Amino acid sequence: MTKHTENELEMLINERIAAKGRITFAEYMAACLYEPGLGYYTSPGRKVGAEGDFYTSSNVHQAFGRVIAAEISQMWECLGRPDSFDLVEAGAGGGQLALDIMDTLAETAPEFYRAVTYRFIDKEPSLQGAQAKKLAGHAAKLAWSDPDELLSGRLVINGCLLSNELIDSFPVHLVEQTKEGLREIYVAVNSNGELSEQADEISDQEIAAYLERIGATLVTGQRAEVNLGAPAWITAVASCLGHGFVLTIDYGFTAQVLYRPGRMNGTLLCYHRHTLEENPYIRPGLQDITAHVDFTALMLAGEAAGLATVWFGEQYRFLMGGGIIQELMTLEARASSEEEKIRHRLALKKLMLPEGGMGDTFQVLVQSKGVEAPQLRCMRDWSTLL
Repeated sequence: MTKHTENELEMLINERIAAKGRITFAEYMAACLYEPGLGYYTSPGRKVGAEGDFYTSSNVHQAFGRVIAAEISQMWECLGRPDSFDLVEAGAGGGQLALDIMDTLAETAPEFYRAVTYRFIDKEPSLQGAQAKKLAGHAAKLAWSDPDELLSGRLVINGCLLSNELIDSFPVHLVEQTKEGLREIYVAVNSNGELSEQADEISDQEIAAYLERIGATLVTGQRAEVNLGAPAWITAVASCLGHGFVLTIDYGFTAQVLYRPGRMNGTLLCYHRHTLEENPYIRPGLQDITAHVDFTALMLAGEAAGLATVWFGEQYRFLMGGGIIQELMTLEARASSEEEKIRHRLALKKLMLPEGGMGDTFQVLVQSKGVEAPQLRCMRDWSTLL
């Protein structure tokens, strides 16, 4: 594990462990990512892009945001072109995706643009200033809400709630199937002052219920993550949504793939300065910790809360149906040099291709509420569009 260092968050975690004897991995991960002022996502600093620790699709190319803008515009059409449309992004970070979407709507769908209010929901308070600065050209269309407004059901949304690489950062419980049954992995401190793991009875019976609900049967020796926050999140979103859509983009799989017997070590990963790290017990608060999203759980919880599953599939299918090839053609026509055209093609390749790209690792889930038989761009047979 890791030797104790002069890290303020690590010292705080050690104090909590000393007081309780141990904490769940979910508690540890929550502190690492969200401890006020000290966590990875609640402390100042660039997290995404060249100066951060990882890239998201919106940082790879503006065409990603342009396709999403076109899809959300189609959602507005499905709702009957209302005079007001709430476009809510949870976990918007620095606001690059928001900028690409709003720039595109202002350019290509001015009537819809007039109806839109773009609302940001982030845990890090300092992001509001960065988002306002980045989208200064759309200042009259912007709004902000606290995450508690969403989670408590106080926020009213008629339009679309969008998240891109949000749910993978929700704290997860670590479990392992043993000969004696399902055990949970706890975080403790050993006699050398190092963070260490302990396996014991599960802390919450909902963990076992979750696995049963999604039909996951772990084999002896298999570790996995259980994200209890994800179903709770989608349930809260459903309670806020009057009429409209939920658009979730993240890396993950269905439960059948995520918990298959061959995946013995789960999907927990850390990112630090664009380098993958498998040890979550080093650099508390200074590296990202993520786990793949169980989309089966999101669909089941959404359906139980009144959300219809409209479409689910790989990112490349979503982008193809949404018109990514047409966007590329438009951008290439505007390019001032052959080098610029090549940059467009390489970026789109990263977004679309599997095996090192983002095309099949990332999944897209579209859910709806109060919308009769929506017809979205992603639902088109993209093979006929080539």
